[in-house]
Amino acid sequence: MNAAPIVSVVLPTYNRGSALTRAVQSVLDQTASPESYEIVVVDNNSTDETPRVIQRLAQANPSRIEYVLETRQGVAYARGAGIARARADIVAFFDDDVCVSPEWIETIVRTFAEHPEVECIGGKVLPEWSAPPPPWLTPSHWAPLALQDFGDAPMTVSHENPRGLISANLACRKSVFDRVGGFSPQFQRVKDGIGSLEDDEWIRRLWKAGGRALYVPELVTTTEIPSTRLTREYHRRWHRGHGKFYALLRAEEMEATSMGSLFGVPAHMYRSALGDVAGWISAAFMGRYGRAFEHEVKLRFFRGFFTQRFLERLYS
Repeated sequence: MNAAPIVSVVLPTYNRGSALTRAVQSVLDQTASPESYEIVVVDNNSTDETPRVIQRLAQANPSRIEYVLETRQGVAYARGAGIARARADIVAFFDDDVCVSPEWIETIVRTFAEHPEVECIGGKVLPEWSAPPPPWLTPSHWAPLALQDFGDAPMTVSHENPRGLISANLACRKSVFDRVGGFSPQFQRVKDGIGSLEDDEWIRRLWKAGGRALYVPELVTTTEIPSTRLTREYHRRWHRGHGKFYALLRAEEMEATSMGSLFGVPAHMYRSALGDVAGWISAAFMGRYGRAFEHEVKLRFFRGFFTQRFLERLYS
């Protein structure tokens, strides 16, 4: 067996055979030496041409790409299988609809060498628009598109500065998974589900364990935004799903209340929902439709949260 690489790149994929070549090619075309990293592509039980695409890529790039099949459905299971197979002390993640910049591996290696105190790093996930975005789709609506840009200055992420880092551009010391565990299937995206929180829940565990992360602005990936994600309906569905997962997460900042709860939903959320109803009506009446949509998606989030908590109480 060849010497262990410095970085293991884990790429989970599900039924994205048509886009997979572009994603994998971006991580093959690095300024770093090929011997310094390996690529572990985890097929999460795809039913399209994905296995054949990976096989062709592996044959064209001998010893650089490893195929792993994970039949348990869900991105947390797929990442876990990739982590288990990884041979390097650093594990980097990106998604099958993402392309990494040519300096991605070099930036990861250099950053961890310069910052021995951090256990994971993340960076920018920038859009490649397939069509001009509608006027209402401002950066405040980027979360459903899995985009991330905290600016051009490095930033420590910890319990004191709890910013999320998403796995479309994330690298971790492998030892951290022994310390805080892997991504939780309870909060994972399954198949084409949306609104999940597996990244958020994992990094919250890192904070609670005293871990520190670093936002690195020069660590850049891009993702093509299909026209289907530029619709209000997609964003409505995402926020409703996000609300459901937040109900499962039981985040401290969401659960804290001095006014009790109703049907398991903290009282402050009802108050916020009433404010969003009023804001939605007011903004729509004034013709500020972008602002009205911001209030609407918050109400969709509340609906998903309320429904999940109501069902929990109903069937407990």
